[in-house]
Amino acid sequence: MADRVTRVPQSRELVRAKRLHQALERGAPPAFVPPAIPNPLQQPSSLSWNRVEDSGKTNSKQKNPKKISPEETLSIRRQYLEQLFQNSPDPLIISDASFRAQCVNQEFQRMFGYSAAQILGKSIGDLIFPADRAAESKWIAQCLERGEHITLETQRRCKDGSLLDVSVSSAPLIIDGQTVAFYAIYSDISERKRAEALSSALYSIAEKASATQDLQQFFAAIHGIVDELMCARNFSIAIQDPESQLLSFPYFVDEQEPAPAPAKPASGLVEYVLRTGEPLLCTPQLAQQMQQRGKIELNAPTPLQWLGVPLKVNHHILGALVLKSYSKNTRFRERDKDVLTLISQQLAAAIDRKRNEQALRRSEVRYRSLVQTAVYGIYRSSLEGHFLDVNPALIGMLGYNSAIDVLSLDPQKDVFVDPAEYTSLVDEFRRTGRMDGFEVRWKRKDAAIITVRISGRAVAGGDEPSDVLEAIAEDITERRVLEDQFRQAQKMEAVGRLAGGIAHDFNNLLMVISGYTEVLLDQLALGHPLHSKAEAIQQASDRATTLTRQLLAFSRKQLLELKVIDVNAIVADMQRLLRPLIGEDIELTTSLAPAVGCTRADAGQLEQVIMNLVVNAKDAMPSGGKICIRTASVTLDDSYRPENTYIKNGPYVMIAVSDNGQGMDRETQARIFEPFFTTKEKGKGTGLGLSTVYGIIKQSGGYVFVQSEIGRGTVFTIYFPRVDEPSEAIGATPVALAAVGGTETVLLVEDEDSVRQLVRETLESRGYRVLEAANGNAALDLAANHADPIHLVITDVIMPGLSGHELVQQLQPTRPGLKVLYLSGYAQDAFPSTAAVDSQKTFLQKPFTLQSLSRKVREILGPPTN
Repeated sequence: MADRVTRVPQSRELVRAKRLHQALERGAPPAFVPPAIPNPLQQPSSLSWNRVEDSGKTNSKQKNPKKISPEETLSIRRQYLEQLFQNSPDPLIISDASFRAQCVNQEFQRMFGYSAAQILGKSIGDLIFPADRAAESKWIAQCLERGEHITLETQRRCKDGSLLDVSVSSAPLIIDGQTVAFYAIYSDISERKRAEALSSALYSIAEKASATQDLQQFFAAIHGIVDELMCARNFSIAIQDPESQLLSFPYFVDEQEPAPAPAKPASGLVEYVLRTGEPLLCTPQLAQQMQQRGKIELNAPTPLQWLGVPLKVNHHILGALVLKSYSKNTRFRERDKDVLTLISQQLAAAIDRKRNEQALRRSEVRYRSLVQTAVYGIYRSSLEGHFLDVNPALIGMLGYNSAIDVLSLDPQKDVFVDPAEYTSLVDEFRRTGRMDGFEVRWKRKDAAIITVRISGRAVAGGDEPSDVLEAIAEDITERRVLEDQFRQAQKMEAVGRLAGGIAHDFNNLLMVISGYTEVLLDQLALGHPLHSKAEAIQQASDRATTLTRQLLAFSRKQLLELKVIDVNAIVADMQRLLRPLIGEDIELTTSLAPAVGCTRADAGQLEQVIMNLVVNAKDAMPSGGKICIRTASVTLDDSYRPENTYIKNGPYVMIAVSDNGQGMDRETQARIFEPFFTTKEKGKGTGLGLSTVYGIIKQSGGYVFVQSEIGRGTVFTIYFPRVDEPSEAIGATPVALAAVGGTETVLLVEDEDSVRQLVRETLESRGYRVLEAANGNAALDLAANHADPIHLVITDVIMPGLSGHELVQQLQPTRPGLKVLYLSGYAQDAFPSTAAVDSQKTFLQKPFTLQSLSRKVREILGPPTN
């Protein structure tokens, strides 16, 4: 600490003080070594006394007045000054010109611990000046020798070696113009110094708390501040986490012990301070007593002194501040405990504030990270229509590169497609203060339109000039597309079920019509008047059969002969068949990628798909144009994002049929795959061509997409899953066997009476023995009562009670080798779990001709024995 030196001006008080010291010099105090000075009787006093005249004035109160001599007057005055000197509350000392003590009062002796005999005649510098104050002693001597009056704050050494903070005021004693001695007045300023140091420490703690962000740096600064007030070589701060209840030492400096790991509170000295909330100055002896009383449990030796104070904020204990001493030369006193308690209060408040600030910063970082990394767009905007803050997701959602670009936008004009939607949004915010799931349309930088769902709330702006909107924007464009696709798929599925059901029932009717028409044609001669009429009925039945098969294709319930086929080979074969079909005014080209790969499909049905698409393209170009069939091998992954996002990732064989015809609008594209939907003139289309395409592709595990614009043509893109297998040879159509009969026994099971009668009559006319039943249970009873062999079971698949499959499963155990022919309107019901290729041998799809029935029965039973 720097000493403060104050020079006293030559004031009236100084003159009076000088006169007082001159009077003291002329007297003979109790502890006084007489200096060599002139006779005091010859020196006039500079003090103001009530003078007594030499003319003989006497004391009027005495009965016998006695004249007081000048010597007696001087003696009285000297006694006054001696008592004043001795009873002064400030330590006083007078030294000669060589700075040897000549006179001291009792307070001086008490302050420094010396007796008068130990002081008088001794050099003041040797007695009370610290060893490191030699320069100061020399400076004081020089000032006093020049006759200056000095005042300074410094330290002096007591008899026991301790240093004492004092304020010293010293000046020379001058008689007859000569410096004959010096006096010094001391004041003990230790308490003031401690108070100043403590105040400075508390101020420093507050300053560090506001200036230091890191808690470790803050704790280190606190350590340094405490070390200036007392010995703090071993300093630690213990903090108890309120959530985990773990006691940790974030700052721990110790000469002998390592920092403890975070742990649950035990029963040590630190925990005692935390439990009681009171400071503790402990020695090994006191610690032993506390352990014996069960207040603490010691797991390690106690240092010579242990001082701990709680860190409390509003009666809530955060932790403890601990000092230790392992040296006998370092002792803590009660005064140190009080000082440390005051520091702990300031420190606890600072730690609590720091922890809250750090928690707030961590929270801000977490929430900002949450906002910045969110996949949803998050923004704040004013009610007047200006973005105040946006996150990266919103920037990307709008197609911009930086927040500055978005913040400069006017949402009502530059973002919302319909300004009325923005007005409604703001009105709803003003009315309710929040918005949940408000769907609007936004436009991106590239002019693309997206559908956005906004949820948020209106909040007071705080430092903003007005209320603001805090909102989350979710791009649901893709979701809406998927929902539309799902609804379309549901609609197509429902229509397909309806179409399949109608086709199933209609097939039974056609079966009877076409069957009996075939009977009539067999029995009528060519010239018979009714023969042509029967032929007309047969032709109408055939057209109706074609329609039902198209319905079955759309409903994905037709029979497919699945084989591994080379797509390029199919397209190349189709090219020569399609050219005469489309006419000379339309140019047909193909672009076949080499090694496009194979897929598993029905070759005939794939040809039907290509033909339908080409015919559809031809009809869209009444004045001629171009049709191109293109193939390619593609691999679809997450980077492939068409509008139809439900397509699975993986390798595909692509077939694209494009034209430069009239094109279609979006409303038409949404319905082109629906059965009976057509844009052609009445009588020029059934509306089943594209629905058949849709059904065949879906039943083969593929996908079909359409892209079209009015006046720019149409592209149908088909994706079939690619298989890494060699293509199979497509066999020629087998030669039909003659419709010969037989003598075998046939069990006929059909719930439709008219169909059952027609089949029975046909089989009986071919020589077969027929056992007929209207349902599965009746068939089981009939078979159980028939002892002779049953060679073939002809059964419908869907019947009341037992289905055809269940009937066969119950018949086969008792009649091994029983052969079966299934009848059904569509293949899905007949063979849900068997291969389509094998199923052709045991399945006949309604409506069928009687000739087909006869040939199929003979084919299953084998050649006749006769």
